Amino acid sequence: MQVLSVTPEIFPLIKTGGLADVTGALPDALAGLGVATRSLVPGYPVVMNQLKKKKTVHQYPALQGGKAAVHAAEVAGLDLLVLDAPHLFDRPGGPYGDATGADWQDNWRRFAAFSKVAADIAAGAIAGYKPDIVHAHDWQSAMALAYMRYGEAANVPSVMTVHNLAFQGQFAASIFPGLGLPQQAMALDGIEYYGGVGFLKAGLQAAWALTTVSPTYAQEIRSPAFGMGLDGLINLRAADLHGIVNGIDVAIWNPETDKHLAATYGARSLKARKANKRAIEERMMLDRDDGPIYCVVSRLTWQKGMDILTAILDPVVATGARLAILGAGDAGLEGALLAGAARHRGRVGVVIGYDEGLSHLLQGGADAILIPSRFEPCGLTQLYGLRYGCVPIVARTGGLADTVIDANEAAVGAGVATGFQFAPENAGAFHHAILRANALYTDPAAWSSLQRQGMKADLSWDRSAQKYAALYSKLLSKRDA
Repeated sequence: MQVLSVTPEIFPLIKTGGLADVTGALPDALAGLGVATRSLVPGYPVVMNQLKKKKTVHQYPALQGGKAAVHAAEVAGLDLLVLDAPHLFDRPGGPYGDATGADWQDNWRRFAAFSKVAADIAAGAIAGYKPDIVHAHDWQSAMALAYMRYGEAANVPSVMTVHNLAFQGQFAASIFPGLGLPQQAMALDGIEYYGGVGFLKAGLQAAWALTTVSPTYAQEIRSPAFGMGLDGLINLRAADLHGIVNGIDVAIWNPETDKHLAATYGARSLKARKANKRAIEERMMLDRDDGPIYCVVSRLTWQKGMDILTAILDPVVATGARLAILGAGDAGLEGALLAGAARHRGRVGVVIGYDEGLSHLLQGGADAILIPSRFEPCGLTQLYGLRYGCVPIVARTGGLADTVIDANEAAVGAGVATGFQFAPENAGAFHHAILRANALYTDPAAWSSLQRQGMKADLSWDRSAQKYAALYSKLLSKRDA
C-alpha cells in the first residue's frame, strides 16, 4: 500500500513541535505492516541543506509566482519528496514566521502551493508513482484534499489528521482568486469559512476520514468549548472521525541508550537517574539537595497552561521543590518565568528556547514533568516522561487523560498508577496535584513503583500504526466498492 504523507514538518529534518515527531516516526511503524510511506515536505533551507543526494522528479515553470521542482531523496531512513520553491520557502526565520515570530504574510500562498503539489502527485504527476492514500497533517497540508476534491484525484482516498484544532489557517476571502480553484469551491460545503477561506476547514470537509491524536480529544472537539468554531462540521462528520493516540519513537527516546543523558538507566536501575539530576542542577544552576525537581518542556503559551504555572510558582517553591523550565513562546510568559527565576535563585532555572538534548536530560533526571494544558490533543512530553520515569503531573484533558493513570489511593494500592491528573485546569487544582506528588515523593518505595509502572507502558507506535493501517484498508475498500 502506497501512502503519501503531506506534512509541513518532519523529524529529524524540521521540527517546531510534536507534529514532526509523529510524521517522522509513523512511516517506520507502518512499514512493518506492508505500508510504504513517502512524505512530501516543504524545501525550507534547513531541509534543503540535508539533501545529500536528490533526484528531480517533477518541475513547475510557474507555481504561485516562481519556478519550483519536486526532488526525491532519502534522509534518516525517510522516503522524501521535497518541494523546492525558493520564492516561497528559502527565507530566514521559522517555517511559518520570521525571526520575530510574526507569521509570514504570504502563508496562504506558500501552503496553497504546497497543497497543490500534493494533489498533483496524487493525480500521478510523478512518473511511476501514484499513491493509494493521501494523508494530510494540519492546516498547512489540508488544502491538498480540497485540490484533490475539485481536481483529477477526487477518487483517491484521503485522511485529514488534526494535531491541534486551534491552528486553522484562516484567511480573507480576497485570496480565493489566487488559489486556482473552481468558483463552486467558495461555498459552505467547500472552503468558505465565516466569510473567508479556511484551510483546515477545507480539509475536514473534503477528507474521506478524519483523525485526531487521541480518543478523548476526538470527543472534546465535538463540543463548542473545544471545537474552535468547527464543532458543527465535525459533528456532521462524526461517523468518519477516529481518535488514534500517538506513539513515540522508542529508539530515539530510550533511557538505556540515550546519548543526551549523563547516565543511562532502566526500570531496574533507577538509582542511576541521580547522575542526571545532578547534571540538571549544574546546567540549570539549581541548589543541590534531595528534594524533587519538577521540569517543564513546553511551548510557553496560554493553551499549555503556563500562566497557571506562573500563578503558583512561588507556592510550589515554598514546598521545597525546584523547577527546571525549558521552552519559548509568549513574551509575557517568558518574562514572568524569568522573573520567577530571579526571585528564587537556585530554586527555579529557566532556559528560553528549544534544546533537544536538554529536553532529554530533563526527562532523564527530573522527578516529575508538569503539563497543565487547558487542552491537549495528545501530548508527547507526558509519554516521554512515562518512558523515562519522569512522573507526569497533567491536566485531565485530551490525550493527557488517555495516557496517564492518576495516583489516587485505589490506583496506588493496586500498583497501576503512573502519574497525577487534576481538573479543572486552574491554579488551585494544579497546586493540589503538586502537593499530592510531594507527599508521595516522601515515600521512596511508592515513588519508584510509580516510575516503574509508567516505564512498563507500551508507548511505541505499534498499536497506533495498526489502527492507521486498518483505516487505510477500510478507505481502499470503500473506493473499490
